[in-house]
Amino acid sequence: MAPAELGKEEGVDKVKVINKTNVVPNKQLGKKECHLVTFDLPYVTFYYNQKLLLYKGADFEDAVAKLKEGLGVVLEEFYPLAGKLGKDEEGVLRVEYEDENAGVEVAEAVAEDVDIAELAKEDASSILQQIIPCTNVMNLEGLHRPLLAVQITKLKDGLAIGCAFNHAILDGNSTWHFMSSWAEICRGSTTISVPPFHDRAKARNTRVKLDLPESAEAHEKSIESNGEAKPAPRLREKIFRFSETAVSKIKSEVNSNITTKTFTTFQSLGVHLWRCVSRARQLKNEDYTVFAVFMDCRKRVDPPMPNSYFGNLIQAVFTVTAAGLLLANPPEFGATMLQNVIESHDAKAINKRSEDWESAPKLFRYSDAGINPVAIGSSPRFRVYDVDFGFGKPEAVRSGSNNKFDGMVYLYQGLGGGKGIDVEITLEAEAMERLEKDKAFLMEV
Repeated sequence: MAPAELGKEEGVDKVKVINKTNVVPNKQLGKKECHLVTFDLPYVTFYYNQKLLLYKGADFEDAVAKLKEGLGVVLEEFYPLAGKLGKDEEGVLRVEYEDENAGVEVAEAVAEDVDIAELAKEDASSILQQIIPCTNVMNLEGLHRPLLAVQITKLKDGLAIGCAFNHAILDGNSTWHFMSSWAEICRGSTTISVPPFHDRAKARNTRVKLDLPESAEAHEKSIESNGEAKPAPRLREKIFRFSETAVSKIKSEVNSNITTKTFTTFQSLGVHLWRCVSRARQLKNEDYTVFAVFMDCRKRVDPPMPNSYFGNLIQAVFTVTAAGLLLANPPEFGATMLQNVIESHDAKAINKRSEDWESAPKLFRYSDAGINPVAIGSSPRFRVYDVDFGFGKPEAVRSGSNNKFDGMVYLYQGLGGGKGIDVEITLEAEAMERLEKDKAFLMEV
C-alpha cells in the first residue's frame, strides 16, 4: 500500500521552489561507514519520515542563511544524514559517507498566499505535500538520493521547515535529537550539548543481507493477492488536541477502579483511542482489532544504550482482542492488555524478536500492523516545541502524508509545548466522521 490518499484540494500550485542547494559538513570527514542493523533494516520499505515545523515572524533570507550555516556545522556530528545507502562486499546495507559524494538537499520555496493557520489546521491540507519533500518516496530510494531533504518555505506570515528523513537510518528519538542539536547551533552554540552515539554494533552485531525489491512499485505490487488489487480506501488525517485537563481526566477514569498497578498516561490514552476508534469503525463484536505501539528499546536492551544512540532502536509490540470484549468491558480491561504487553517487552523479548527476524528477514508493510489496527508512533515526550532556531519556538508541529494508513496515530507534545497531547490520526473517511462526533472521545475538548 502506498502512502495514504488523504483527499485532494483545489489550488495545488501555491508553492514555487526558487532555489536548491546541497549542504555538506563544514569540515572534511573523509570516508565513513555505518552498517544498518536488525533494528534498522525492516524499515527499508517504509517511506521517508516527514516532519513540518511552522514559525512566525522570521525574516526569510536571514533564516535560510542561518539554517544552512547551522546545518553545515551539525552535520559534522550527524554525518550519516549527509551520506547515502550502499552495500558492503557481502551485500549488507550500510550508510556510506564520502566527502565528494555527501550532502543534504535543501530547497527554498515561496508560498506567499499560504499562511501558518492553513498548514496548522486540524484537517491536513493537500498543500502539505508541496511543503514537505519526499512525498511517496520509499526509504529504499536512499541508495541514490539524499538521506535527508529539507524545504524552507516563505509563507504569508512566517516560514515552514519541512524535513524528510530516511526512516531506514533513524527513528523518532534520533530525529528530534538531530533537530534540537541543529537548533542549538543556530542559536549560537559552537558545539552541540549531546553528541550522537554512532556504534550500532553495540545494540546488535548481526549482519543480515536482504533481498531488496527492484523498486517501491515492485514492493507494493507484490502485496496484491491472486492478481486482484483492492481499491484504496479514502482516508482522512486529522489532529485532535487534548488539553492537559482532558488527558488527566482520561487517565483518572481509566484508573478509577483499579487496586493494583496504576496505568500510565500512555496506557490510559492508548486504550481510550483503541476503544473510540473501534467504535467509530462500527466493528462487529466478533471482529478482531490490534493495538500496536512502536516502542523505544534503548533502555530495554542489554546492555542499555544511551538516549543519544543514533539510528533505529525501536520494535513494534502488539496485542489483540475482539471488538465486543474491548467495548463491553470497562477501559481497564484494554489498558491491562497494553500494560502487560509493554512491560513484558524486556531484553529477552527484544532479543527473541530480533533472532526470529534474522532467521527469516521480512521487509515491513503497513498490513503488518494487523487487522483493524490502532498503531501508535512518535511520543509526546519528544520536546518538539523546544526546537528554536533563534527565531522563536514553532507555532505548530505535524507529520507529512508518508507512512499513513488506516489506524496510524502519531502522538505529539501539546500545541505550544504544554502538557496536553496532540493526537494525529489517519482513518477511513466514514469512521473519521463518526469519531469527530463522539463526545466521549473528545472529552468535550
